[in-house]
Amino acid sequence: MRDNEIIAAAQEERFTRKKHDFNFPTNAVEYCLKEGAISAEDLDYVGFYDKPFIKFERILYSYLAYAPIGVKSFFKSIPLWIKQKLFIRDVIKKELGYKGKVLFPEHHESHAASAFYPSPFSEAAILTIDAVGEWTTTSYGIGKENDVNIISELKFPHSLGLLYSAFTYYTGFKVNSSEYKVMGLAPYGEPRYVDTILNELIDLKEDGSFKLNMKYFNYCTGLTMTNGRFNKLFGGPPRRQESKITQREMDLARSIQVVTEEIVFRMVNHVYKETGKKYLCLAGGVALNCVANGKLLKEGPFEKLWIQPAAGDAGGALGVALLIWYKYLGNNRILDEARALQKASYLGISYTDKEIEEFLIENKIPFEKLTGDEIPSKIAELIAEENVIGWFEGRMEFGPRALGSRSIIGDPRSREMQSVMNLKIKHRESFRPFAPTVLREHVSDYFDINCESPYMLLVANIKDEKMIKMSDKEEKLFGLEKLKIERSDVPAITHVDYSARIQTVEKEDNPLFYYMINEFYKKTGCPMIVNTSFNVRGEPIVCRPEEAYKCFMRTGMDYLIMGSYLLDKKKQKPIEDDIDWKKEFEPD
Repeated sequence: MRDNEIIAAAQEERFTRKKHDFNFPTNAVEYCLKEGAISAEDLDYVGFYDKPFIKFERILYSYLAYAPIGVKSFFKSIPLWIKQKLFIRDVIKKELGYKGKVLFPEHHESHAASAFYPSPFSEAAILTIDAVGEWTTTSYGIGKENDVNIISELKFPHSLGLLYSAFTYYTGFKVNSSEYKVMGLAPYGEPRYVDTILNELIDLKEDGSFKLNMKYFNYCTGLTMTNGRFNKLFGGPPRRQESKITQREMDLARSIQVVTEEIVFRMVNHVYKETGKKYLCLAGGVALNCVANGKLLKEGPFEKLWIQPAAGDAGGALGVALLIWYKYLGNNRILDEARALQKASYLGISYTDKEIEEFLIENKIPFEKLTGDEIPSKIAELIAEENVIGWFEGRMEFGPRALGSRSIIGDPRSREMQSVMNLKIKHRESFRPFAPTVLREHVSDYFDINCESPYMLLVANIKDEKMIKMSDKEEKLFGLEKLKIERSDVPAITHVDYSARIQTVEKEDNPLFYYMINEFYKKTGCPMIVNTSFNVRGEPIVCRPEEAYKCFMRTGMDYLIMGSYLLDKKKQKPIEDDIDWKKEFEPD
């Protein structure tokens, strides 16, 4: 960050191709410095997004409290702390070749800063909810001009993020990676376990504060999230990963989603009463629960929401940079309604036409070069013919969502598009929904929402007049049988509960993406496309041209547009590959 401007932000996983890479972010640092045209010696301050010593205190305290239970987990985690994590200041200075100050705010203070400072509000309430920072699992406070203050907190082990992750683990998905799958699975189930969760697992108060019944959980000291008592309560052991999803998992997903929404609503109502603010800023991993966000926007007490697009721990890095600039150094915020500080989260690396062409020629890859004026119309025409397109344009997105820089796009009117993209392209579970990217000025033509949603963090229902009502027979279908029903004029993006996770796009934020969708609208009368992340299951979103090309060739995509260069799958030679992708990513 420099002079009130976010220059660059990126996650290490995009460069190393290791999902959730926890190693020192050498490549991300190198990119950010290069984008800022500086070296590490030019940095005035470096920040780290939490306080390692306090986090270590919590880990030690937890092990001592439960000893001798958890000795295996203790001996697995402690060496890494002793070797590296406790001395992160020294690691940072050594790896960067940096001799200046390194600052350490608290974890939830970093989240709060990432939520408030990039927002368009001069004053707002702030709510942060995640698994756990040092001790804090939830906090609320107030942001005013260049200041952020935390008012109250909930502490470990009582955590909404960890409760949701426990159900992620129990339903057979990866913790800290696949919580969004649980959210996507929820509409297929019934909320039959809600009372069990509220009566047995959690003591929930009217203000949203709560305590978990820890006799059912194993995450304080164990290598799993839940234990035998949890298994007994819900009728058996956790689902084995990659095994068949049953009605039980669907009902569990629906139940924990309902409980999560109830907790969040109670918290938000309490924060509204305590702060008296009109606007709310959200961050922390739970803020990625776009179903809860959409309901908050529609039914909640606050007039407007702003949610950090990199709401998880990646956003904490941005938060600490903002804290240093505004709170530590005392600089005034300069609000620009025409151009948000977050820059629509297009903060990552980009590639020039020259770099892309060099890659294509060096690898003897056939292509057609288009002019900037030709790209929108040509791609819109290909989408209208129900082709699936890899879209690799401009600066990479910061955060977990593809927002029109590293996207796979298609026709939302197609009845087959969801299954084709899930099975033949993404190599992922058939139940997973796809998001629409819609022209901002047309969002309320199709959806029950009338505000911007540039970060794909709000869910809204399809408008009644666009719905296709179910027959009595269809109403009685259970589980994944619901997938077979066409529900709207845009079936590829309509989830089984008539909802969609919406991204709006404006020409000021992403002109090429906007003009392409606008051309599609002119050709078809439909002001949106299907937009999903440019990757296959188990991989980070693509970063470089070579990764985009490999993903294109290994999947059922029909065309790839990179910069000005259009690649037709039919004209490509098969690539030599040592991975059996169909076997490696066989969907559930």
